[in-house]
Amino acid sequence: MENSWQSNMNSTQQLQGKQLKGIGMTSARTRERLVQRLCDEGITNFTVLDIIRNTPRHLFIDEALAHRAYEDSSLPIGHKQTISQPYTVARMTEVLLAAGPRKKVLEIGTGSGYQTAVLAQLVDEVYSVERIKPLQDKAKQRLHALNMYNVQLKNADGSWGWSNAGPYDGILVAAAPRSVPEELKSQLADGGRMVIPLGDDRHQALHLVTREGDTFKTTILESVKFVPFLAGVVR
Repeated sequence: MENSWQSNMNSTQQLQGKQLKGIGMTSARTRERLVQRLCDEGITNFTVLDIIRNTPRHLFIDEALAHRAYEDSSLPIGHKQTISQPYTVARMTEVLLAAGPRKKVLEIGTGSGYQTAVLAQLVDEVYSVERIKPLQDKAKQRLHALNMYNVQLKNADGSWGWSNAGPYDGILVAAAPRSVPEELKSQLADGGRMVIPLGDDRHQALHLVTREGDTFKTTILESVKFVPFLAGVVR
């Protein structure tokens, strides 16, 4: 039987029409150049690269910026938020999956929904929390347009995670707190992996947190730049 991420990936690849396939600066050729660049920058998970190639990133940003969708750069999405650069999405996803498949993943910071869409094609269930309701609403529309129904969305303060749906064998955080929120650590399953940027406005680094029983091991991966991790909810 075909598993859920394969089914969703096939659905994405089979979507028809210029809006989804892209033309000009959003065409298959442009996407291929992006994938080659990610390979050159050290991304080695070919399944992740294939998902990046086939996921229409131009649908997750404003139409005025669509011509820049397949540049390896972050772009504004409103509300002082950004869509992460493709390298960062690929790298965080690759690290999350490096120890084997993840069945249930918690994402903190839905944003545009692009990282969510990538995850939805690789894991069985995605639970994604976004504090800014208008961004969540747009992300929901985009994910449904791509027939990605293994995603649950919640408008809430991300520092609290989503406890009643946990524990999670993977957690991915798309904003930078100064330290790992204790609630997120408690929702990470034994053997689980959390990929999270930590730091302040001047310096941030991507970290991998792994759980073994009541022990949490932290590994620093590389320098990154994310929007700050903020408390509260915006309706």
